Formats: sequence, C-alpha cells, structure tokens
Amino acid sequence: MKARRTFAIVDIIANQRISTQEELCEALKSSGYDVTQATVSRDIKELHLIKIPDDQGYHYALPENSPIRNSRERIRRLFQDSVIDIDYSENIVVIKTLPGAAPSIASLIDFAGLENILGTVAGDDTIFVVVKPKKAVNSIVNYFEALINS
Repeated sequence: MKARRTFAIVDIIANQRISTQEELCEALKSSGYDVTQATVSRDIKELHLIKIPDDQGYHYALPENSPIRNSRERIRRLFQDSVIDIDYSENIVVIKTLPGAAPSIASLIDFAGLENILGTVAGDDTIFVVVKPKKAVNSIVNYFEALINS
C-alpha cells in the first residue's frame, strides 16, 4: 500500500500544483487513500520532496536526482524503445515488446504499484497485466500509451 501511495504522490505532484501538506493530504484522500497529515509529512521526507518557486509562490516537486523520478523516466524510455503493441480483453492488458524486453518492463510495472493493477506475468516478448476492476482497463491502457507517446 505504501508503494502505491508513494507513486500516487509522485503522480499528484507531477500533475497538480501542491503547495502544502494539507493540499497533498486532500489530493490523496480524493484518490482514495486514507491518510493523516503525519503520514503525508513522513512521505514527503522519505521522497525528499522539495519546494520550488513559481509565479504563485512555491510548490512541491521531486529533486532532479530522485530514484523515483528516474524510475518514471526509465519506464517511459523502456516503453518508447521496446513496446510494439498494447491491446486488451476484459480485464487483461497485453503488451507486446521486442524480444527479451518483457521481463524488465513487467518488473517496473509491478514496482510502480499502479492503482488497479493486480500484477503482471511476463514471457520473453509478451506481458499480461491483470487489471481490477475491469472498468479501469481503459485508463491503464491510456496510461501505457501515454508513456509511449510522451
């Protein structure tokens, strides 16, 4: 659960302007996480979040050398370099990759702790991603396709 919350925080600060712990706490609650400000405070310290200036004051960001930032960039690069096709049926997303690339991509997906992904199974060039609930499949496919196209 903590890994998922960690990636939720990274996603929130990447897509929203968050300037206080209270705002981050509310954003996490809106995403379905039952957190306290103390938990958010610990997460901020563990992630080594920094506040950077903008035209409205300051907001949270990941430091440039963050391992999590590097993981997000790594998964994006791997998707761009190695994924050939993405399709789905019911609650299974099928990712076709170049030969030998599937295990490392599946491992990154598992490590990311993405919400609604139960897990992956990888062969040499194919990954099955199990999604629950079934209605979340489109958002997962869109997320993967955005990695390729970003």
